[in-house]
Amino acid sequence: MIEANVEERPLNRDAIKYIAMFTMLLNHIANIFLETGTWLCELFLAVGYFTAIAMIYFLVEGYDYTRSRKKYILRLLIFGIISQIPYCMAFAEEGIIEPYNLNMMFTLALCFGLIWVFDVCQNNFVKVVAAIGAILLSTLCSWAILAPVYTLLFIWARHSERKTKIAFLVATLLFGAMNFLGGRSHFPASQNIAFTLLGMAGTGLAALCILYLYNGKRADKWRTFSKWFFYAFYPAHLLILGLIRIAIA
Repeated sequence: MIEANVEERPLNRDAIKYIAMFTMLLNHIANIFLETGTWLCELFLAVGYFTAIAMIYFLVEGYDYTRSRKKYILRLLIFGIISQIPYCMAFAEEGIIEPYNLNMMFTLALCFGLIWVFDVCQNNFVKVVAAIGAILLSTLCSWAILAPVYTLLFIWARHSERKTKIAFLVATLLFGAMNFLGGRSHFPASQNIAFTLLGMAGTGLAALCILYLYNGKRADKWRTFSKWFFYAFYPAHLLILGLIRIAIA
C-alpha cells in the first residue's frame, strides 16, 4: 500500500498476524464448544472472521518477498498434513475423530498457487481456468470459495491503495451476502440480519486494521520465532481444543 506517513502507523505485519491467531482461536472455541445462535457464540464467530481475510491479504502481499516459492508452498502442505488429524479431532461432533474437509493450510497453499499462476502466466485463458479451478477445489477445504475469491481481489488490487480499499469493501459485502444466505434456514429473518452484520463487522475490522493501522513492515525482533509460531500455532491449538472436546464429551 502507498500512503504518506504509513511508517508512523502502530501495527506491523507480525502484530496483525498475532491478532489473527487470537481471533481464529475465539472462532474455533465458538464452533466447537458454544451453542449456535447464542449471542456469545455469534460474537466469537464474528471476531474470528478477522483471520481469513487478513491472512489472505498478507499471503498476496508477501508473495513478492518470498525467497523460495517452492519451499513456501511445500511448508504449507507439510503443516496442512500435520494439522489434518488435530483438525478432524477438534471439529468432530461425536467420538474421537471424524472425517472432515481439508484444513486452512491446504487452502492457503491453493491460494498461493493461484497467485503464482497469475504472476508467471501471461495467457488470460489459463488464468481464468486456474481461478475457476481454485474456487472449485476450495470447496474441499476450510474457507471454501471465499479464500480464492479474496485472493483474486487482492491480486487485482496489488500496489494500489484505492483498489485495496475497493477489494476489502467487495470482500466484506460478499462475505455478508454468503453469511446471510447460509443463515436463512437457521435463524429468523431479523436475527439472521443481525448476525450477518455482526459477521461483516469482524471482516471489516480486519480491513480497517490493515488499511489504517498497518505500517507495511515486519517486526524488528523475533522474526524467526514469529515465522514458525504462525505455522505451529495452527495444529497445536487444534490438538488442544480437540483433546478438551474429547475430555468433556
